Amino acid sequence: MSRRSLLLAGVLVFFCSVAPAFADPCKAPLPAQPGVRFSGTVQYVGDGDGLCVGRTADPNEWIEVRLADFDAPELHQPGGAAAKAALERIALHREITCTAERGRSGRVVSFDRVIARCRIGTDSIGDLLRQAGVVAGGN
Repeated sequence: MSRRSLLLAGVLVFFCSVAPAFADPCKAPLPAQPGVRFSGTVQYVGDGDGLCVGRTADPNEWIEVRLADFDAPELHQPGGAAAKAALERIALHREITCTAERGRSGRVVSFDRVIARCRIGTDSIGDLLRQAGVVAGGN
């Protein structure tokens, strides 16, 4: 095999083995002030403490939320996948109401997500995750 063929084969193997990166589909503008309330159906769960809420099937109307009252392990950490699965069981396709609040940093928006305390009825989703035995961790 020539050098050129070997190089081409190496490049082909590299690009075929790279997994695509999937970004959260939530695209709506985020509330930037604490106290802003919004509600809708949980349309997507990104990890154990992140979800998208919206009133329609259009991701351009979904607000990306970071739960204010629960820190889940990152997906690649032990317990991360279990935390995501628990949040899906608890909240996916359920009607929720959220209130934006400041995080530890003092900001309302962090890493392109609004920090909010969200409820299903009168129950805090953070409390429901703890009741389900989800181990807290992460940032």
